[in-house]
Amino acid sequence: MIEASIVICAHTLERWDELNRAVESVRNQTRAPREIIVVVDNNESLRERAAREIEGVTVLANAKEAGLSGGRMTGAECATAPVICFLDDDAAADPRWLEELLDAYEDPAVLGAGGPVEPLWRAPPPSWFPDEFRWVVGCTYAGMHVRDGRIRNPIGANMSVRADVLRHAGGFTSDLGRRKLGFSVSGRATFGGKAESCEETEFCIRAARLHPGGYFAYRTGARVHHAVPVQRMTWSYFVHRCLIEGNAKAVLAGLAGSREGLGAEGRYVREVLPRAVIKNLTAAMRGRTGAARQAGAIIAGLALTAFAYARTRLGIAAEARSSRPFSRRVGVGR
Repeated sequence: MIEASIVICAHTLERWDELNRAVESVRNQTRAPREIIVVVDNNESLRERAAREIEGVTVLANAKEAGLSGGRMTGAECATAPVICFLDDDAAADPRWLEELLDAYEDPAVLGAGGPVEPLWRAPPPSWFPDEFRWVVGCTYAGMHVRDGRIRNPIGANMSVRADVLRHAGGFTSDLGRRKLGFSVSGRATFGGKAESCEETEFCIRAARLHPGGYFAYRTGARVHHAVPVQRMTWSYFVHRCLIEGNAKAVLAGLAGSREGLGAEGRYVREVLPRAVIKNLTAAMRGRTGAARQAGAIIAGLALTAFAYARTRLGIAAEARSSRPFSRRVGVGR
């Protein structure tokens, strides 16, 4: 029977209760994990408290580059099971979560597996918030592309992978999550806006390339509930996350190529969002409260994400031109 190690990454004492809830949800699985590993990023107080108060888990400090990718890889290197599952510290898994994920690995072609991430709203969500943009709060969104139980990549809050696949592919890159790009007043490329997303997307694309015929499975019964605090229900947070996602997709396109890096996003922009706008405008004409604002939020969210994507791609291109050898830039020797 296939076993799994569970890795939960944490970084702040503000989520102490949620971290304990995440650990408890793993302990209550219908299929017990081999081990639970909590990795703490850049917070010695949290690491000490977790080591002291959370029983039956291995607590580690992030031994790699600061950030989620480094934390995940620290935990993965300590894991001993053939499958590694990643759960966010502010998420709680349903009791059958692990059993559902591990069932997917009966197919030897499965490289990894994930499932739905449902929002656990800490207050009623605003009426303008569209389900198609639940990725803003780290959750499964309406219109996410699933084909024959296969997906390009799981959402990081609910993700598992074969340990040997993770090692063979080289793990999660830290280029996504720390690269920053913006523009100075003069128009010269500078670093500024964060690309704090898409680490799992880039990894899954890379892993699939290295394992032809392999795929990532989507298990609808492997459900987790991701906390959404009131601070993430504001318009300013919505704008912030759209800009971050645009930056990250631009970096991802550079790393993985536009075809694979943005294939699912192309369908989302061409089909899912226009259909959602029409649906909401129709509902608004029938008097449904908030429908017109949802349509506006979809249009604004797409525009913000596209702007950040274009800005970052232009900045990367400008940076590449400025870093080329002088002889190549001016054509010397041709």
